Amino acid sequence: MLAWVALSCNCTQAGAEKKAALADAVTSYLPRTLEALENGLIDEGMASKVFEATACASREVAAEVDSRLTFENKNPGSLRRMANSLLMRVDPEGYEARRRAKTAARMVEIRHGDHGSSTLFAELPSDRAQAIYALCDRYALDKKRQGDVRTTDQLRADGLVELCLGGECGGKPTAQLFVYIDLPTLMGLRNNPAELAGCGEISPEMAREIAFDPNSVWNRIVSEPMTGLPVDMGRKSYRPSAGMRRYVQVLHRTCYLPGCFRPAQYSDLDHIQPWSEGGGTDKVNFRPFCRMHHGLCDEPGWEFHTDDDGTITVTTPDGRTYTEKPTGFC
Repeated sequence: MLAWVALSCNCTQAGAEKKAALADAVTSYLPRTLEALENGLIDEGMASKVFEATACASREVAAEVDSRLTFENKNPGSLRRMANSLLMRVDPEGYEARRRAKTAARMVEIRHGDHGSSTLFAELPSDRAQAIYALCDRYALDKKRQGDVRTTDQLRADGLVELCLGGECGGKPTAQLFVYIDLPTLMGLRNNPAELAGCGEISPEMAREIAFDPNSVWNRIVSEPMTGLPVDMGRKSYRPSAGMRRYVQVLHRTCYLPGCFRPAQYSDLDHIQPWSEGGGTDKVNFRPFCRMHHGLCDEPGWEFHTDDDGTITVTTPDGRTYTEKPTGFC
């Protein structure tokens, strides 16, 4: 049977096994994923994201996750994040057991390729992997500011080599990294999921491990229900102060464009309502955009709107709208 699938789909035996497993899943315990696939809301690759995220759980748990999924205006990354977040909520004990097992199975692997090039893989806990990537990214940005002509990808790769082989980053500070957790969960009174900026939601146990690790490089961002917000700058200045910049980056966590998960601390800040049209330099009117999407603010036909509850609506030049609820503490 698998050999027939491989021939029909012009794929390898391993590829045929994946297709067969996906077909079994969507026709037995992932009915809403199948419906979205049939209606053209997602493609086979996106359906695979749901299957891969839930394959480690029981069919009953996977079916419950499937029943809560929404597929409109999702890209593969946002759909994977949603499936993982729901899995953590539906089966918190199973999720934590699998996280610890994955941590125990951490590894580094090398695959030698052609033309003198090899690929280095590292299977790591998410906080370690995100920290390493962010440090390489900071290295690349610093070099770019100094006029280095290498591409950003080249600089990240060269930075990783330099750091691993004992080089120095020119005395630059380590990257700013953030873990978000609400105060009751930090104290162990509740068990709400937390979030690693740029990575997505993590279990409360993992968040507490990071938050209380004396050697952690992460900035612990705690949600305190009774704390007030920073004072607005109003229209006294076009550019935000360092404090306002840090507040906006911490508040919004990632790039403002729905579906982009570039951490906000590596993004630009821009006025949603232009300064020239009366927009203020304040926490309400500033949003982080990654460098790629920042230019959309000035492109004809692109509109950005934020409701009072923080819901983001982006209108594209062809008139389509994309809406995303704000990231918040549970």
